[in-house]
Amino acid sequence: MDLLASIPSPSQGVWSLGPIPLRAYALLIILGIVVAVVVGSRRYVARGGSVGVIGDIALWAVPFGIIGGRLYHVLTDWQLYFAPGGSGIIGALRIWDGGLGIWGAVAFGGLGAWIGARRLGVALPPIADAIAPGIALAQAIGRWGNWFNQELFGAPTTLPWGLEIAPQYRPAGYADYATFHPTFLYESLWMVGVALVLIWADKRFRMGHGRVFALYVLLYTLGRVWIEYLRIDSANTILGVRLNVWTSILVGLGALIYLIVSSRMRPGREEVLPPAKYVERAQLEQIKEQKAAPKDAAKVTEVAPEQPEAASDPPTSQ
Repeated sequence: MDLLASIPSPSQGVWSLGPIPLRAYALLIILGIVVAVVVGSRRYVARGGSVGVIGDIALWAVPFGIIGGRLYHVLTDWQLYFAPGGSGIIGALRIWDGGLGIWGAVAFGGLGAWIGARRLGVALPPIADAIAPGIALAQAIGRWGNWFNQELFGAPTTLPWGLEIAPQYRPAGYADYATFHPTFLYESLWMVGVALVLIWADKRFRMGHGRVFALYVLLYTLGRVWIEYLRIDSANTILGVRLNVWTSILVGLGALIYLIVSSRMRPGREEVLPPAKYVERAQLEQIKEQKAAPKDAAKVTEVAPEQPEAASDPPTSQ
């Protein structure tokens, strides 16, 4: 096996800034969120939306998404935390060690986005369509956190791009293998491709009513199915198939059905209206400006003084 042609794993994923630990996994998640918000905001404004809407909604969507992603991971891999020998509730809360389920992140993040949209008085589908490519890019960035943690890799391989895994991170039964499929890289490249396809399809077909987001879900699930089959990490199964494969199939079918039905019932792209909150804010500011403006001085009309009548000539003596 030629290890010179393989992909090395980082020697560490945590650095110390004084007493503060800087974790690559967390930094990449944050970077992904920033990219998603920036891309989503630009796309939303290009659709006619107001500047700042995506940022305001992200204040709700991001915390909900992180909580949901962690909950999904803990519930679907509960034995890692609550089975005998598990890390317990403290381990379940240590989100910086890795472990965010995309399904929970999207579901709870969508709930947070819905709350934020209602508070602003805007429709959610245009926001979902605008942010979809950004979410795909965020996933592409976040997957590199698995590289730093040396986790979620695939089966052993001798391909030139095989990923080197340190002995302490290799699963039981794989101690004699040195390189594995870099599934983090496969998914990262897949999600970059998904983002590009979404942007192209949105421009080409002027997609609306949540169909860009549905296409994102469909394309992601297609990639997740074949990538999931390469992974060798422990996972719960149903009928011998990994749980995430079943989830991908069901969610992907739902996205496909929505794409078909929505295209027939609501073709075209909806109009994006300014948020009620922003409109009210602008109106209030306009009223304040009008009240603060100095009143025009009363105009004084100058009246020319009356000219005295010319005296009549004195009578001539005759």
